[in-house]
Amino acid sequence: MSKNDRYVVRHGSDWAVKKGGSSAPESVHHKQSRAEQQAKSTVRDLGGGEVRIQGRDGKWRDSDTVAPGRDPFPPRDKKH
Repeated sequence: MSKNDRYVVRHGSDWAVKKGGSSAPESVHHKQSRAEQQAKSTVRDLGGGEVRIQGRDGKWRDSDTVAPGRDPFPPRDKKH
């Protein structure tokens, strides 16, 4: 886990952007897509890292490596 990594998680009926190891959200959004955009923007500004996105069921549904972070499996990552 990098210090720049961010997580998009449920926060009541909204979506929150959280830093790993922190219980307080950095920001809260009504739409998951807006929370995802904010998380990616924050990670990009910090120099790159990983953004993990939680689904409605509580399971991790997606993750993105934001440049200049390193993707651990570049040949297999064909989603983005």
